[in-house]
Amino acid sequence: MIAILICIAAYLLGSVSFSYLIARIVKKIDIRDHGSGNAGATNTLRVLGTGPAIAVLSLDVVKGILAVWLGYWFSSEPIVPFLAGICAIIGHNWPVYFGFRGGKGVATTIGVFATLAFLPSLYAGIIAILSIFITRFVSLGSLIFVVLTPAFIFLLGGYPASYIWLGTILAVVSVWRHRTNVKRLVSGTESKLGQKVEQ
Repeated sequence: MIAILICIAAYLLGSVSFSYLIARIVKKIDIRDHGSGNAGATNTLRVLGTGPAIAVLSLDVVKGILAVWLGYWFSSEPIVPFLAGICAIIGHNWPVYFGFRGGKGVATTIGVFATLAFLPSLYAGIIAILSIFITRFVSLGSLIFVVLTPAFIFLLGGYPASYIWLGTILAVVSVWRHRTNVKRLVSGTESKLGQKVEQ
C-alpha cells in the first residue's frame, strides 16, 4: 500500500509542468501552442529564451530526483524508488493538471537516472552532451542519454537487475515519445539548437 501511495505522490509531483507555468508567468501564453508545442526545456529555450529554459530544465530534473527520494525515504524495497521515478516521468509526459498534455520527460529522466545510477548516467550524459555540441541536435543527445544509461548500468554492474529492465522500458518510452524527432533526424529536417523555428 505504501508503494502505491509513493507512486501516486510521484506522479502528482511529475505532473507539475514548469514549462507551462513559467510561460504563463513570463509571457502569459500556453507553451504548448508555440514552437514545437512541447512543454519542455528545449521548446522553452526556443520560445522564451535562455533564463526560463535553464529554470525549466533544473526544476524538471529536480522532480525526478525528489520522486526517487520519496521511494528511498518511505520504502525499504529497492524497486520502489525506480517505480516512483517512472511515475514522475509519466506525470511529466501526461500531467493530470494540464489535460494530460506534457513534455517528453528527458530532464525528469535525467534526474531519475542520475539519482539511481550516477556513474552510468554520468558516462551517458558526457556522450550525449558531446553529441549535442557537435551536431546541435538536442533530440539526438536526449535519445543517446536514455539509451546509453541502461546500457552502462548493465556494463558497469553492481546494480539490481530491475534497474536494467526498468531503464530499458524508460528508453523505449522515450524513443517512442521522440518518434517524430527520429523521423526528422533521418530525413535531415530536424531543427538544431538555437534555431527559432518550429521543431
